[in-house]
Amino acid sequence: MNMHAVSMTLNSGEAISLADYKGKVVLIVNTASRCGFTSQYIGLEELYLRYKDRGFVVLAFPANNFMGQEPGSNEEIKSFCELKFKTTFPLFAKTSVKGADMNPLFKYLTEDSAFKGPVTWNFNKFLVDGSGQVIARYDSRVEPLDPELVAAIEKALPHG
Repeated sequence: MNMHAVSMTLNSGEAISLADYKGKVVLIVNTASRCGFTSQYIGLEELYLRYKDRGFVVLAFPANNFMGQEPGSNEEIKSFCELKFKTTFPLFAKTSVKGADMNPLFKYLTEDSAFKGPVTWNFNKFLVDGSGQVIARYDSRVEPLDPELVAAIEKALPHG
C-alpha cells in the first residue's frame, strides 16, 4: 500500500483520491490553529510556492488530537489559514491522526510506512515521493524551511 490508495475529503467537502498526487513530491502535515507550532504555516506556504512548479505540494490535515488545539469547524480553519497565513496549498477536512478514529492516510503513515510510529504532536511532517512512498519524517520541532528538510525535498524532486 501507499498514500495513493487512499481517498480523503478536502476542507470544501469534496472527496478526492490521493492518487491525484501521483508523480508529485508531497509533504503531509497534521496542523492545528492554536498550537505553539502554528506559525509553521508561514514556512509551509513558502515551501509550497518555491517548489510547486517543480511538482511539489503541501497537504495540510487539521486535527484536534492534541490538547484541543484545533477546535474550529472546517470553515473556521479555512478562514484562519487563508486570512492569517495566506495559505494556498490544499487544506483537508478536520480529521483524526491518532486513536481509534484515525483516518486511513495517517494509519498508513504511522503503521505501514517505512517511518512507523505515532504522530507525536501537531505539525509532524511526512515527505512522500512521486510513487506514494514515505521517504522521510520530521518531528514538530523541525521547521518547514529547515535545511535538512529543504534538501530532502530538492533531492526528491525531478531534476532538469
